[in-house]
Amino acid sequence: MLQRALVQCVQVIGEAAARTTDAGRSRVPELPWARLVGMRHILVHAYFDVDLDAVWRVVVDHIPSLIASLDRALANWDAENAKGAGASLHSTGSIAANERGTPSFPIMPSNKPRILTGDTPTGKLHLGHYVGSVENRLALQDDYDCYFLIANKHAFTTRADRPGEIRQSVIDLATDYLAVGIDPNKATIFIQSEVPAIDELTFFFAMLVPFNRVMRNPTLKDEIRDKELGDNYSFGFPMYAVGQVADILAFRPVMVPVGEDQLPHLELAREIARRFDQMYCGVDPQTEEKDYLKAGALLPIIEPKLGRVRRLVGLGPPGPSGELLKMSKSLNNAIFLSDDADTVQKKVMGMYTDPKRIRMTDPGETDPEKNPLWAFHETFNPDKAWVAEQQDAYRNGKVGDVAIKRRLVEVLNTLLEPIRQRRKQYEANPDGVLEVLREGTGRANAVAEETLQLAKAAMKQDYFPRSLTIHH
Repeated sequence: MLQRALVQCVQVIGEAAARTTDAGRSRVPELPWARLVGMRHILVHAYFDVDLDAVWRVVVDHIPSLIASLDRALANWDAENAKGAGASLHSTGSIAANERGTPSFPIMPSNKPRILTGDTPTGKLHLGHYVGSVENRLALQDDYDCYFLIANKHAFTTRADRPGEIRQSVIDLATDYLAVGIDPNKATIFIQSEVPAIDELTFFFAMLVPFNRVMRNPTLKDEIRDKELGDNYSFGFPMYAVGQVADILAFRPVMVPVGEDQLPHLELAREIARRFDQMYCGVDPQTEEKDYLKAGALLPIIEPKLGRVRRLVGLGPPGPSGELLKMSKSLNNAIFLSDDADTVQKKVMGMYTDPKRIRMTDPGETDPEKNPLWAFHETFNPDKAWVAEQQDAYRNGKVGDVAIKRRLVEVLNTLLEPIRQRRKQYEANPDGVLEVLREGTGRANAVAEETLQLAKAAMKQDYFPRSLTIHH
């Protein structure tokens, strides 16, 4: 089965490449582009199939160059025949002589497993984001095919009346990604709203999960409580939980680096993937999760990768439950990666510590779950011996808050200064940041459109092919 598919795919690519060598003739509309897209899923799996013998391995190794040749020919034809500018989305049986729509960023087999993660642009990144997920992204971008999503549509769940603010937050977030060290030559950064396949998958996935299951999501409950929304939230607020599933599964990643608060969303993604694969791909419900793809599944049963700190507390006092609140812009308890040195000092010197400690000689609370001063030192201070020594002194009333806070200011500014310097460079070149987003969004569309087409085929809703192009 796999070998026959490979032979067919090589033949189709070869035929298509041959047809595009005569760009101005009537054979161009016969281009079997849809068949190529439909078979790429098989090709990617075959590319990594270590059980293929040497003969078939040679065939598979030629696939990237064949696709590249085809896409170059199509790009040349597109440049000669295109009229106007902008993005075009086609739903046609073939590419006609007066149409455009060649994917600008074809999906090429990669020898790296794919990961997907992202952030809602509610503002600039803070230290909670850094230890919760960003550190993992930096460590993984060399060894994984990384896709980093800026989920701007999710920002509308609570800020629909502030579109200009959301737009600026998208740029701020992209700038933060680049400033912390995300390399656009290694990773793909893209904007959610410019990947329409995510919306379509959201609708399909919403049919696979009951509404009351969505509302049992503890992360949603926490947001409703912490933001004091009561019953005053839009229909889109709970809907974004399903949208986040589509954000993830559109890219069929093997792993998702997240903070602890996002685990309920990932579990929902796992549930929906299992239901889709069982209902539409014929996967036996008794199949082990690690074997789903081998059993014919389209959607992987993803695995989370937590940061070294699952939940960083903020600078302020405990909430109504008596627990320290997590760091959040909306709770006004965050230190941002873009904060200057003076701002960091002001925030740290004013942070909540132990309210029972009146004098320096009073015994102090060193539990990081009760005193954020020590939560920050344990998280960010690389001198673990100093931390242990000073915790003992603080516990026994031998050192005051001011000295410990001043040391924390030094630690945090040492971490943040290189990020600040890189951020200045990107802030001086906003067009360059937008170009990174354009390039990344093009690549993201190629992957998401493939997933959507394969999902529609599995659901028997693949009536005709289409392609999406993002232009300069």
